[in-house]
Amino acid sequence: MNQYERIKRGERGAWVSIIAYLLLAALKIIIAQLTNSQALRADGLNNSTDVVASIAVLIGLKISRKPPDYDHHYGHFRAELIASLVASFIMVSVGLQVILNSLKYIWIDEVKQPSMLAGWVSLASSILMLVVYEYNKRLAKKINSQSLYAASQDNKSDALVSLAAFIGIIGAQIGITWLDPLAGILVGILIVYTAWNIFKNASHTLTDGFEDDTINKIRASIEKDSEIKKVKDIKGRHDGNRIYLDMTIYVDPSITIEHAHKITDRIEACLINKFKVYHTHIHVEPDPNHQSNR
Repeated sequence: MNQYERIKRGERGAWVSIIAYLLLAALKIIIAQLTNSQALRADGLNNSTDVVASIAVLIGLKISRKPPDYDHHYGHFRAELIASLVASFIMVSVGLQVILNSLKYIWIDEVKQPSMLAGWVSLASSILMLVVYEYNKRLAKKINSQSLYAASQDNKSDALVSLAAFIGIIGAQIGITWLDPLAGILVGILIVYTAWNIFKNASHTLTDGFEDDTINKIRASIEKDSEIKKVKDIKGRHDGNRIYLDMTIYVDPSITIEHAHKITDRIEACLINKFKVYHTHIHVEPDPNHQSNR
């Protein structure tokens, strides 16, 4: 399966999220209106932002599948990260609105006891989103998609949000009516927190951030090769679902160019098999310590 086929498979996960969120957002907002539940209304608004976020991920994945052109020589793989940034901005604005609305109900003392129907809808929604989360998480790992993995984390957050709404509604049923709008405030905070994590991860990748732990593992694996005297330097960056590596290695200065080429072929095969890294630029240099000992 090539990188374009993996991205196309990732679009399935985005569609699963969109369909689930559309159904849940409509159901929750309608039921919240009928049952006077601020927690469920906040949860429904949360799902409406998730529809937008999932559509952004879908658009980003579709653009990422476009082949390289005259002014995008490396392709369009970062489009999904830009889509994640757009989605995070939308989620923050809605999360803040949810918090303000819930505070308003507490401040002006308009809190009413919601119907238990709202609670059962929240609980069912939490279970459904956990199923969607597991599906998207496994698919994201299989195709190595950062935007789909971010979407799966949003799915998990939504499951927790619905569970918080359920607890708030249960509390209102036993007479603690302020727990329902309080749950709405917590939902808003979770929306903003999830948006911040999506923004942080996407911006880190867009600015060529890379995991130091992965670099160390790659270095240790390559230096096990007896013909590689030392890995002088490694740099890594993400480009959508692809990893690019640039490295410099020291080898015996007396070997031929053909021999050095065989060593780099061996390194590339190791990186593909162990780390799923298909794009590596390797610069070979003579070992300075070897030269000084001659």
